[in-house]
Amino acid sequence: MMFSAKQRMEITEEMSKTTYDVLVIGGGITGCGIALDATTRGMKTALIEMQDFAAGTSSRSTKLVHGGLRYLKQFEVKMVAEVGKERAIVYENGPHVTTPEWMLLPIHRGGTFGKWSTSIGLWVYDHLARVKKEERRTMLSAHETLQKEPLIKQDGLLGGGYYVEYRTDDARLTIEVIKKAVECGAHAVNYVKAESFLYDENGRINGVTCREETTGKTFTIYAKKIVNAAGPWVDILREKDGSQVGKKLRLTKGVHIVVDQAHFPLKQAVYFDTPDGRMVFAIPREGKTYVGTTDTFYDGDRVHPKMTRDDRDYLLRAIRYMFPSVHLTEQHIESSWAGLRPLIYEEGKDPSEISRKDEVWQSPSGLITIAGGKLTGYRKMAETVVDLIAKQLGGTYPPCQTKHLPISGGDVGGASRWHTFMAEKIAEGMACGLTEQQAKRLVQRYGTNVDRLFAFASTYNRKETALPIDWYAMCLYALECEMTVTPLDFFIRRTGALFFDIHAVRQLKEAVVTLMQSYFHWTEEERNKYEQQVNAALHDAVIPCDEAQR
Repeated sequence: MMFSAKQRMEITEEMSKTTYDVLVIGGGITGCGIALDATTRGMKTALIEMQDFAAGTSSRSTKLVHGGLRYLKQFEVKMVAEVGKERAIVYENGPHVTTPEWMLLPIHRGGTFGKWSTSIGLWVYDHLARVKKEERRTMLSAHETLQKEPLIKQDGLLGGGYYVEYRTDDARLTIEVIKKAVECGAHAVNYVKAESFLYDENGRINGVTCREETTGKTFTIYAKKIVNAAGPWVDILREKDGSQVGKKLRLTKGVHIVVDQAHFPLKQAVYFDTPDGRMVFAIPREGKTYVGTTDTFYDGDRVHPKMTRDDRDYLLRAIRYMFPSVHLTEQHIESSWAGLRPLIYEEGKDPSEISRKDEVWQSPSGLITIAGGKLTGYRKMAETVVDLIAKQLGGTYPPCQTKHLPISGGDVGGASRWHTFMAEKIAEGMACGLTEQQAKRLVQRYGTNVDRLFAFASTYNRKETALPIDWYAMCLYALECEMTVTPLDFFIRRTGALFFDIHAVRQLKEAVVTLMQSYFHWTEEERNKYEQQVNAALHDAVIPCDEAQR
C-alpha cells in the first residue's frame, strides 16, 4: 500500500502516467467514500485533495454519525430513514471510530419539542432508522431526566426523551475510509490542487491539470469520469468547467467550543433548545465537554473559517440557558473549531431551515458534481455517484460492495467483538512498554492497525525524542501510514489533539516538529514555517478572529 508521506512524489508520478476510470476531486468524507466504492467495484480510481484529507468540513463537524432527528420537523422523512439506517452500518464497519452514545433530549414547557410530539417523533425515528431493540427510545419523567443529567434547567422541566446517537471522530473516519480505498488499489494524494480541466475534441472533460502544493510542480491526470466532491469548493470547480448554472451552494458556518469537565462536568450527552428555537448539542468526550453548533450564512475564507465573538457568546448564552448552575466565561474555553456546511441554496430560508439532502448534477462536459448531504450518509452518497459512473462507463461492474466492508482498522470481526478485541490488544500494548491508559487510547483510535503502532512503540528510545512513547508511535504511524505532511495534519486530523488535548499540543509541539524535521530533512526555514502554523492554530482555537484583529 502506497500511503506514506515519503511516497507522495512517487504517487503523483504514477498518476501522471495512468488513465483512470474515475478521478475524484476532494478528500473529504464524500470524496473518500466515492473512491472506496469505485475501487472496490473494479474501477481504476484516483483521488486528489488540495489541502489535507478531511481538512474542510470533514474534520469540523459535530462529530456525530446521527440520524438527524430535527429533520423530522421539516418532513425530511426519506432522508431520516436512509441516514438513520446508515448509522449502524458505519458503526459495524468501523467500531474503533464510532461509538453508540445515549442522547438526552430535555422537554421544557414552551420548548421546541412537547412531551407527546417527542415521544411520537422518537418512535417514528426508531422505526424509520430500524433501530435495534436495545437502543430504542425511552421517555423519562422530570425526575428521571435530572437523574441522567443534574445540570439541566429544572424550571419548566416536563421530562425527557432518551435515545441513541453515534459519536465519531470525523477526521479519523475519513482517513480510515481513504486508507481502505488505497488498500483496495486506489491512488490518493493530499496537497494536490485541481488547477484547470482538460477536454477532448468533443468538449468532453477527460483530465485535470494539477499543482503539487509543496513544490509548485504541475502535472496532468487523465480519467474517463471526473467527480467534483470538493465540498465548499464545489461551485469554484463548476466555474472552471463553465457549468456554474442552475442550483448553487450556500455556505453556512458552524462553531463548537471545548471546555474542561472541571468547569462543565456534564455526565450525559444532551440535545437541547436554545432561546431562539435552534437546537444545540453538549457532549462529554475525553475529559472535556464540547458544545455546538451555531448556524450562520458565511461568505469568508473557505480554508480558515474561524470563531467570532458572536459565535462564542451565542454558545455561552445557550449553555447558561440550559445549564444555569454552570457559570462559564470566555476564559473557560480551551479550544474551538469552525466548519462550513456546503448546502444547496434555497431562496428565503434561514440557515437552519435549508435541507441537508445531497444532490448529484452533471454538466454538459460530463463533470459529475455531488453537493450537500451529511457525514452519516457518505456511503449511500458514494453509491449513488458510482452507480451513475458504472452506467455511463458500461461494462459489467458489480453493485456497491461497501455495506459489509470494514474500513481500515475496523476489521475486528464485527462490532459485537470490539470490546473483546480491545481487552486483548491493551494487554499486548502493555507488553510493549505502554501504560494501560496509553494502550487503551491507541487501540480505541487505530483499531486493527494498532499492531503497527505497537511495533513503533517497541523501538522507542527516550534519549532520542522528547515525545512520550504513545505520541512517538502515533507520530511515526501518521508519517509512515497516513500521509501526514505537516504538524497540523497530525495535531488536528490524525489525533484531534488541538481540539481535545490542547495542553498536550503546547507541550509537545517542538518535539513533534523535531521528529518531522528529521523525517523530512526540513531546513530551519521550513521548520520555522511549520512552527508558526502550529502557533497560529493554537491562537485561533481560543481567540475569536474579531478580537484578534483589535
